[in-house]
Amino acid sequence: MISFDWEAIYLTCFGVGLVLSVLAFLSGFGHLHFGHVRMHMGHHHVGARGGVRAGAGRSNALVLLCSLLSGLAGASVVFWFLSRVLLAREKTLEPADTDIVGMVGKLSGGIPKGGVGEMLYSQNGARWSAVVRTEDGEAIERGAEVIVMRRTKGIAYVRRWDEFAHGLLGSEPARNAEE
Repeated sequence: MISFDWEAIYLTCFGVGLVLSVLAFLSGFGHLHFGHVRMHMGHHHVGARGGVRAGAGRSNALVLLCSLLSGLAGASVVFWFLSRVLLAREKTLEPADTDIVGMVGKLSGGIPKGGVGEMLYSQNGARWSAVVRTEDGEAIERGAEVIVMRRTKGIAYVRRWDEFAHGLLGSEPARNAEE
């Protein structure tokens, strides 16, 4: 399988475009000669018979008009693509969208007694990790499901999910046997 160094390709394209843009800019101030190609900016062109070509001003205006129209058309296409395709799915995140208190996750690394571990969780369609510590300072093995109780100074304090869930289920009133 062929792999490309995309950063090098983009950097090369940027460099070539920059050099060509600088050359085009500088050629507007005078005469730049590249081999047999001569650029004369701002002068009248002399025809084959020695006279000044008529209508040069009209063709310059036509070229300017076509340039403006094609530039506006290109900018419109780029604007449409950005606003309708790329930005259509964007939304402003609120602090509640990134809060992890109450989030259930799985430990990717166990938490040693009095130490810290790592929890993996999904939020807003993305996978995240957080540094975690148990609330009671006890150890929890790798792979256990935990729930975030609070977050302080970048560390999430967790409890085992099964203990938390049993505590919630155990506190519900007993159901009537007839139901």
